[in-house]
Amino acid sequence: MVDLNSIYDVLVIGGGNAALCAAVTARRKGKSVLLLEHAPRDLRGGNSRHTRNLRVMHGAPTSILTESYSEDEYFQDLLRVTAGNTDEVLARLTIKESGNALPWMESCGALFQPALSGTLSLSRTNAFFLGGGKALMNAYYHTADCIGVHTLYDTEVQTLHFEGRSVRNVTISVKGFPATVRAKAVVAASGGFQANLEWLKEYWGEAASNFLIRGTPYARGRVLRDLLRKGVMPVGDPKQCHALAIDARAPKFDGGIVTRLDCVPYSIVVNKLGDRFYDEGEDIWPKRYAIWGLLLARQPQQIGFSIFDSKSLNRFMPSVFPPVQSQTIVGLAAQLELPPAALEKTVREYNVSVRPGNFDSKKLDSCHTEGLVPPKSNWALPIDVPPFYSYPLRPGITFTYLGVKVNEEARVLMEGGTPTDNVFAAGEMMAGNILGCGYLAGLGMAIGTVFGRIAGREAAKIADN
Repeated sequence: MVDLNSIYDVLVIGGGNAALCAAVTARRKGKSVLLLEHAPRDLRGGNSRHTRNLRVMHGAPTSILTESYSEDEYFQDLLRVTAGNTDEVLARLTIKESGNALPWMESCGALFQPALSGTLSLSRTNAFFLGGGKALMNAYYHTADCIGVHTLYDTEVQTLHFEGRSVRNVTISVKGFPATVRAKAVVAASGGFQANLEWLKEYWGEAASNFLIRGTPYARGRVLRDLLRKGVMPVGDPKQCHALAIDARAPKFDGGIVTRLDCVPYSIVVNKLGDRFYDEGEDIWPKRYAIWGLLLARQPQQIGFSIFDSKSLNRFMPSVFPPVQSQTIVGLAAQLELPPAALEKTVREYNVSVRPGNFDSKKLDSCHTEGLVPPKSNWALPIDVPPFYSYPLRPGITFTYLGVKVNEEARVLMEGGTPTDNVFAAGEMMAGNILGCGYLAGLGMAIGTVFGRIAGREAAKIADN
C-alpha cells in the first residue's frame, strides 16, 4: 500500500518499459520502490504497450531468432541510420547488454514468438513479444505487484526539487490532488514531449498541428522540461524524432502500431501536388521506415499518398483502414483530391523509367529506375495493373529525441558534465544520447530495457548509501 509519508528508497517516474525495468530491478535488490504512472490503469504502459519487438545481439540461432547478429553489425547498422550521430560508448553498452535481456525479461513473465510474416523482415535481428507490447507490460506490472513495487496511477509529476545536485522530494498531483513524495534516488523514465503539440510547435510551427501521435497522449514532457530548467545537460536535436508514415485517417493520439504503413517500398509516394519527393527504395525498410515521418512533415500540408497497383497489394502488412481503390489513376486522383493530370504524369514517367530486374522483397534487388529524379533504387515495379490503390500518409510521431545527457550508470549529468548525486534516466527520456537521428526497428525497446535495468541497479546502490 502506498504511503506518501514514507521516504522511498527509489522513486520511478513513468509507467512504460524502461520504468518497469528500473522498478523491478531496484525492488529485486531489496529496496522500497514507488512507481508513478501518469496514465490511468487501463492505459498504463506508455508507448511500450504499442510495441512488438526489441533488437537483440546474439551469436547463434535461437528458438525465436535466426542466424546471428553480432555487436559490430548491430553498431554498423546504427551508424548508418544515425549518420554517425551517436554516443559510441552508450550505444555499444546498449548493444552488448541487449544480448542478456531475454532471460531477464522471461523472469518477469515475458513470452516470445518467431517473427510474423510482413513484420519488416526482422526474424534475424528482433525478438517478438507473444501478445505484443501490451502483454509484455501486463506481465511486468504483474511481476512488480507480486514483489512489492508500489504504484500510483493517474499521477503527474509537477516538479523535482533539487538541493545542489540531489533531488530530495518531488511534487506530484494524484487524480488532481497535490502531494509530495520523498525518495533517496529518482529514476526519470517518463518519455519525451511528443504529445505536447504546443512544445512541438516551438520547433515546427503550425505544421505540428498536422502531426499524429502514435502513442500515449500522456507523454507531454513535463518532467523533461523541468529537468532542463533545473540545469540538467540536454542531449539531442529537438526536431529529430522517431516519426513514421502512418495512415492519415488514424486518430490524433494513441493509434498505435496498427496505423503504421509499410507500403512505401512497394509504391511511389507523392505529395499534395502529385509529385514524388524521395527515393522509396533507398534501403531495406527496417533501416528507413523511421525517416518517412519527417519527410512528410516537410511536404505541403504535411501529407503524402502512396500509389501502387494490384501486384503489390499483398506485399506488406496493411493498415487497420482499407486502401483507397480505383480502376484508373485519374479516378484514384479524384478520390484523393489530387490534381489528376499531375498524378497521371508522375505515374507515367515513373513507369517509363523502370528497368527490369529480379524482384526480391527481402533484400536490395536490381529493380530500379533510370533517369528519374528522385530515383527509386530498389523494388521498382511498373504501376500498370488495375485496380490501383493508395493510402494517405501523415507524420506519425512515436517519440522525440530531445532528452537528458547520461553516463554509463544512467546517471543524469548537469550542465558542464557533472553527474547528479541521485537522479537517473532511462528510455525515451535519454534515447537521444544514442539516437541523434534516424532509427532501427526495435532499438527503442532495447535502450529502455538496458538503461532501465542499469538505472534501477544504480539507484538501489544510492539507497544503500
